[in-house]
Amino acid sequence: GFYPFEVTPAHLAYTLLGGFTVVFGMFSAFFKEKMYLGEAPIATLFGIILGPHVANLIDPYSWGGGDHAVTDEITLEITRVVIAISVFAVGVELPKKYMLRHWRTMIVLLLPCMLWGWFISALLMWALIPGLKFLSCLLIAAAVTPTDPILAQSVIGGTYAENHVPAHIRHMLSAESGSNDGAAFPFLYIALYLTLDASPGHAVGEWFYATIAYEIVLGTVLGSLIGWVARKVMQFSEERKYIDRQSFVAQYVSLALLSMGGTVLLGSDDLLSAFACGCAFAWNGYFNRQTEDAVFSNVVDLLFNSAAFIYVGALLPFPDFNNHELGLDWWRLFVLAICILLARRLPSILALYKLMPDIKSFREACFTGWFGPMGVGAVFISTLARHSLPYGDPDADTAQVDRIREIISPITLFLVLSSVLSHGLSIPFFSLGRRVHSITYTWSRQPSMRDNQPAWTSQVRHVQPGQSIIVNRDEDPEEGDAGVRQTEKLGHSSTGESSSDRTRRDDIEMREKSQRSSRDSGEDEQEGSEGAIGERAGEDDNEPGTPPVAEYREGDDLIIERKRKGEEVEVEMVKHHFSKEREAQSHKFTHHQSLEEHEVGNLRHHLSKSDRLSSDFDGRQAMSQPPSPPADESSRGVAFGSTPAPARG
Repeated sequence: GFYPFEVTPAHLAYTLLGGFTVVFGMFSAFFKEKMYLGEAPIATLFGIILGPHVANLIDPYSWGGGDHAVTDEITLEITRVVIAISVFAVGVELPKKYMLRHWRTMIVLLLPCMLWGWFISALLMWALIPGLKFLSCLLIAAAVTPTDPILAQSVIGGTYAENHVPAHIRHMLSAESGSNDGAAFPFLYIALYLTLDASPGHAVGEWFYATIAYEIVLGTVLGSLIGWVARKVMQFSEERKYIDRQSFVAQYVSLALLSMGGTVLLGSDDLLSAFACGCAFAWNGYFNRQTEDAVFSNVVDLLFNSAAFIYVGALLPFPDFNNHELGLDWWRLFVLAICILLARRLPSILALYKLMPDIKSFREACFTGWFGPMGVGAVFISTLARHSLPYGDPDADTAQVDRIREIISPITLFLVLSSVLSHGLSIPFFSLGRRVHSITYTWSRQPSMRDNQPAWTSQVRHVQPGQSIIVNRDEDPEEGDAGVRQTEKLGHSSTGESSSDRTRRDDIEMREKSQRSSRDSGEDEQEGSEGAIGERAGEDDNEPGTPPVAEYREGDDLIIERKRKGEEVEVEMVKHHFSKEREAQSHKFTHHQSLEEHEVGNLRHHLSKSDRLSSDFDGRQAMSQPPSPPADESSRGVAFGSTPAPARG
């Protein structure tokens, strides 16, 4: 009979992934800017609905004839690719030389804080899950120790985070999530070697040369070398016009796959290699400047992240969450999840935040301690652990090996589900602060690949010598949004020349658009918005959410950030600024290294330019507004009369 349909698991996966991406994209602004939800929680819910326990359209456990080893292999490779691209993107998008300039904070986060999270998670598992030795709990806990770079986007990305989380905190969380997925390998393999080897001394020695030296050190060096060579070759090709725009942007994915694939072929740490490659590739900020207006990375992130969390949702083994034969109960896992979410990061960061220069206050330490999500990285490491466990008779306890293989996936996946729900849905309820003032300059410095001119100049008419330019400040409601009108004069000129006998002239009328309507609407929005006390002068072409000057209120303290495009964020903290009982104290946090001579010159140039722009902006405001009665110094504020504004130099 006629049966043309080809319904296979692969074809269903393509269709459903494409359908989810289309529907989510149609309402993405609503989800992200109104409900403060990224694609991860929604994709996980969609995967649960499609999974074997609801609609049974996607069943990863049936792939490969029901062989769990095949399912583990598929899971391992899917999560490997997604995380490698994510951590490479984190390394690329960090400010230039970030890891070198912030090494103190990174060391504290990657060593004592991760060690604390590893031990406390294992201790809680040992207390709540029956039949497990503490060493086995250490092996399982290694999967949930690192933070997930994909779920971390709910903290460092989106409109809510941009308005409530200062840039220096977002950069720190981003760098941590990118580096500690690969840094979790030592915790996993020391527990694995001690479990499988009857001789602890031999296990520690093998861990040192096989994991620390070969995987961690070699993976970092190899990734850094690939990124450095790629950056030099790209600069060479771009200077000689050997590379086109499309290939320039495509390096985002191709370099991530190259560093990951080349390192995993050698059996080294592919995740750390991908992150190191991204950092080295964008070390001097050259790649970021050339691709600042490209949205290719965001498209890739949306596709890969959606696919990964749909797969994770379909992978959740709900019957095993209450499997008495495995010693698992709903209440045990629920209590375990709450305890790990509260105790895994928060106590260590609260105890050590004064050793981390990037955390300026106790409030920032609480925020950083809470947002340590577990996601695709935990699934990858737990699957890698299952894949590494032998089926034979190891030197150590065989019963414990079988016990680990049975329960590591249910425990890890339940904790991932808890983290997706708690961290993905708690953004509006755990606000670090709110932006109270920002100033942006609407100017793009993106150069063309061919003419060495800003990209926006291709959208406007170039004025040639001899043409007349008329600046008209009168309002014209018929004029378009661009604020530019071009009229062509035909016929005869005053000298009697016809248009066919002379060169056609263009009179370009350029005017400044009136700010009155936008300013009035902005004031109405500021009164009704929690996070807006100051005035925002348009959007910026810098990194989204990081204007050159931004101020955040954190309790009674004021955080002021000053940033140039592609550069570090300079942070000034005015303690007790909003307090009426205590005197305000200003503390500036500058980089510990001295600036180079050319950096000092560039800084002076941009500071003087900023002062001129600020003076012109204030002058235009004064001309467009009616005079107001004088007020004493105590009544001046950012927008309302009760808040003193910090002095600006």
